[in-house]
Amino acid sequence: MYFYAARQPILDRDKKLIGYELLFRDGVDNVFPDIDGDEATTRLIEGSQFNFGLEDLTDNKPAYINFTLETLSKGYPTLLGKDTIVVEILETIQPGKRLLAIVKDLKDKGYTIALDDYIHQPVWRHFYPFIDIIKIDFLASDIDTIKTVLNDLKPHSHIKLLAEKVETYEIYQQALELGFDYFQGFFFSKPEMVQSKALPPSEMALAELLYETSSVDMDLKKITDVFERDVNLSYKLLRYSNSAAFARRAEISTIKQALIVLGANEIKKLLSLLFAAQVSADKPVELIRLSLTRARFAELLAISHGQFKDTGMAFLTGMMSLMDAILDESMESVMKKLPLSNDIKAALLNDEGLLAKYLNLVKYYEQANWSAANELTKELNLGEKVPDAYHEALAWVNEQMQLVVNEK
Repeated sequence: MYFYAARQPILDRDKKLIGYELLFRDGVDNVFPDIDGDEATTRLIEGSQFNFGLEDLTDNKPAYINFTLETLSKGYPTLLGKDTIVVEILETIQPGKRLLAIVKDLKDKGYTIALDDYIHQPVWRHFYPFIDIIKIDFLASDIDTIKTVLNDLKPHSHIKLLAEKVETYEIYQQALELGFDYFQGFFFSKPEMVQSKALPPSEMALAELLYETSSVDMDLKKITDVFERDVNLSYKLLRYSNSAAFARRAEISTIKQALIVLGANEIKKLLSLLFAAQVSADKPVELIRLSLTRARFAELLAISHGQFKDTGMAFLTGMMSLMDAILDESMESVMKKLPLSNDIKAALLNDEGLLAKYLNLVKYYEQANWSAANELTKELNLGEKVPDAYHEALAWVNEQMQLVVNEK
């Protein structure tokens, strides 16, 4: 039995990560588009407790989890710590005395409570004193309705407002201006503005290294020369090669020796990591985390699939897939600056080739689009290893964030 879950980041007004909504459907090979809500919640809690640690899924941030009236009545939220979850009351639950009693009890126990996909009704005013967060779907709600909700909530200043389905920078700005506190959607993975951003010398060196390492047979001398021209890069290379992840038999005395110790695959990972971290200094760290997750997940798919001699290409494709957001410009413009292989450019610009299919499967997991994931998994004949690859990618990213990204 496999455990399937995906997560969607929730950010604050400064675009800092405050938690993840955990998304559950049935397995990749057994999809139920209209899955029963009770079963979804039950299996999500069971899986996060026994199959895959909740802290690994959320990197120790609160998990926003949907609860039905039945699962609330059975006390399922109390199976998880009050500091580890936000109890989301599904929009399908009608407000009434039974629900109000449950909400009061959870509040007394110290749980954070949210109303999911909020539909405004006068009866909800009885719940306001016990509610911490109200989530409003910006794609399903018109602006006048949203303003009515905001006006009625003025006496309850303790309630935080969360904008859902924030798909564009424009919607994000609108929600900001209306006073929303939290934001959920894919706006952070899209460019905030279209402009040209020149790469400083160190970033140009990284771009050059990415190109030199994109071929199966790397030119070690050229790569060594680039590192030796940049003190900052050399320092990070030596620090990385000195980490506990690599068992060294001898002291490293040269840049060339450090590169040999790491090996081609680790060099490619390090360079992709450094490039993304360095050019995103003013970006939310979640953007880097998502880039790394895509990179590692795509690489693991390529390894399992066995169609590429150099699976590092899949890693680099996943890493570069958010570079438009990191540089605040179009992907076409980004690709002109980076001399990447034609296969990688075809995947990122035209959604063409096997690399594009790996990337699409990664995106389906991000969106918990299990129906599409199921179809593509069968088309690629990847078997049942995909969920394990996703979980392994999340665990790997948690380690890498500590090792490298915090060094930026």
